[in-house]
Amino acid sequence: MGLTITEKILRDHCDIKSASAGDFILARVDKCLGNDITAPIAIEVFEKIVEGTGKGLFDKDKIILTPDHFTPNKDIESAEQCKKLRNFAHKYEIPNYFEVGRVGIEHCLIPEKGLVAPGDVFIGADSHTCTYGALGAFSTGVGSTDLGAAMALGLCWFKIPESIKFIYSGKLNEWVSGKDLILYTIGKIGVDGASYMSMEFTGEIIQNLSMENRLTMCNMAIEAGAKNGIIVPDRITKDYIDSFKSLNFKLYESDLDAEYVEKIEINCNEIEPQVAFPPSPENTKPISEVDALHIDINQAVIGSCTNGRIEDLRIAAAILRNVKINKNVRCIVLPGTQKIYLQALKEGLIEIFLNSGAIFSTPTCGPCLGGHCGILASGERAISTTNRNFTGRMGHVESEIYLSNPAIAAASAIKGYITSP
Repeated sequence: MGLTITEKILRDHCDIKSASAGDFILARVDKCLGNDITAPIAIEVFEKIVEGTGKGLFDKDKIILTPDHFTPNKDIESAEQCKKLRNFAHKYEIPNYFEVGRVGIEHCLIPEKGLVAPGDVFIGADSHTCTYGALGAFSTGVGSTDLGAAMALGLCWFKIPESIKFIYSGKLNEWVSGKDLILYTIGKIGVDGASYMSMEFTGEIIQNLSMENRLTMCNMAIEAGAKNGIIVPDRITKDYIDSFKSLNFKLYESDLDAEYVEKIEINCNEIEPQVAFPPSPENTKPISEVDALHIDINQAVIGSCTNGRIEDLRIAAAILRNVKINKNVRCIVLPGTQKIYLQALKEGLIEIFLNSGAIFSTPTCGPCLGGHCGILASGERAISTTNRNFTGRMGHVESEIYLSNPAIAAASAIKGYITSP
């Protein structure tokens, strides 16, 4: 029996050369990522290991620290968290520490900087680290304890996950994007439908999907309970990584006779833009049903590690051009990185957003996790291009979050209720 791409990557990163799905392994990691919430705890774990063994970082070039959640610092506590990262990075001369002004939302920044490659085993103390599966890496979120140990030892334990193969066929309808494909999929299988499994996205639709949309899909694999989301590298992957001349990588693919727990075929002809109702990403409805409900909103959020890339901003700006945002709606735009922000400026997108009545935040996770820059009050509703809509996720427990793609978010900001362009 053949192997899936996930099995092959993990087998090649451990000493058990017969390892396959279901086996427990110690894997060598290629990169370790922490942010201003999770890294301070990992640093404490790391320092305890160092005290006991006399070891240091296993490889300073493979550690990435991104203060991106509560930054620019919103209060004293967040400032102290970031200070721990800064001091640690300076002490160990970590080159991939990104201070405010150079930082971005981590899962937008890492691919942009060429810090992840096909075939990597990449761990991060953030659940949406699964984003990088779009490049053909095994990429997954871990706890801060595992991150601290990995920073010292260069190892992390896993049970090699079984895989579900998703096959997307047909044609994308107007305004349908990777965000809609993954919301539809989560709505179909549920938030635990892929628990500790690998979600392998395949089919003619995926083969023609942009890297931005692939990153969005893999980003939300965790919302179905998956250990990782992954796409076999192809011409689009190669075109994307060609700009990183010094990047070392290995291309893997699944064998034709690889074993899957299930194969799920999805006809994209049937998929409209999706909206996930609170309090779960699985509560999805097609926009044609939502439109008739006339759900008023108070806030629209365009950005995050899910939809904060330049392609997302272009789509939203095209809808907002020469129109005004509803007077009852606050529209917050969060570019994923400084480079994306600058590109949006060069293309005139910033002017479009500002003329429409939107405001900009620096690249930060901000409202996505109820951090700052967009907290909801009791009874308020938001349409958001983020990835989670749990109760209290964006502020008050009596507020509501509806998830959508950038086109729906922009159109809703204009109308004042959730609607399509």
